[in-house]
Amino acid sequence: MKISKLRLPALALSVALVAGLGQAEAATCGKDPAQFGAWLQDFKAEAISAGISRSTVEQSFAGVTYDPRVIKLDRNQKHFSQPFEVYSKRVVSPGRVAKGKKLMQQYKGPLDRIEQQFGVPAPILIAIWGMETDFGAGSGNMSTIRSLATLAFDCRRTDFFQDQLMAALKIVQRGDLSPAQMKGGWAGEIGQTQFLPTSYVRFAVDFDRNGHADLRNSPIDVLASTANYLKGYGWQRGGSWEEGSHNFGVLREWNKAGVYAKSAALFADKLVGKR
Repeated sequence: MKISKLRLPALALSVALVAGLGQAEAATCGKDPAQFGAWLQDFKAEAISAGISRSTVEQSFAGVTYDPRVIKLDRNQKHFSQPFEVYSKRVVSPGRVAKGKKLMQQYKGPLDRIEQQFGVPAPILIAIWGMETDFGAGSGNMSTIRSLATLAFDCRRTDFFQDQLMAALKIVQRGDLSPAQMKGGWAGEIGQTQFLPTSYVRFAVDFDRNGHADLRNSPIDVLASTANYLKGYGWQRGGSWEEGSHNFGVLREWNKAGVYAKSAALFADKLVGKR
C-alpha cells in the first residue's frame, strides 16, 4: 500500500487504540532535522508513559535517525490518476492472474477455513494480495520504525503518524515482529497486504497458530488478516463484489480509489473465470 492508498478510516481507530495505551503529553513536531534527536527523546518518554515497556522502546529506537528520503517521497507522492483501463491493465496482468490462480489452489485449505470464519472469499483475498505486493514480492524493505519516526516528527501529519508509530511499538511489544523484521513501505505500511500499524494491531490474525501474527512472512496470516479487516468494515458473507454492491463499498474502505476497487473486482472475476 503506497501513501496514496493509506487506509485513512483507520485514523479514527488509531486514536482509540493509542488512547488505550495510556495518556501522555504529545511530543512536539519540528521542521529542522537537527531537532529530531530531542523530539525522539520526548516521544520515547511519551511511549513509556503510554504503557510501552522501556526495553521495547530502547530496542525499537536503537540507532534510529531522521530519514530525508522519506520526506522526499512524502512530498512527491502520486495519487491514483490513471483511468481504470490503464491502471487495471497494469495491476491485473495475465501473468499475475495466472499466478493468483495457482496460489488460490495452493492455499485452498487455509482459504476455505478463512472464508468459513470471516466470510470473505478466496478470489477477493488473492486479488488484494496480488495488487498490493505481487503476492509478497514487493512488500518493501524500509525500516518501519525509522520511516514512521521521521513522519511523526514532521509537522505535516504528525498526529496521524505518531499514532502509527505508537502502534508499531505495540506490535514489537506483543512479539509479532521485531524492529529488525518490521520493514515495508516508506509510509509505514507493513507486510504482504501493506497494513498500517494501527490496522495491524486491530486486525492482524495468527491464523497459522505459531504464536505470532506475522504479516511479512506468513501468507496464511496475511490472507486471514486481510479477511478480518474486510469483515471489520462490514463485508457481507456470500454477497457480490460487483460495482455498486455493498461489498464493493467495503473494498473502497480498504482503498478509497475507485479504480483500485474496480480493479480488485475485475481481478477476482478473472480468478473464477467470470471475465
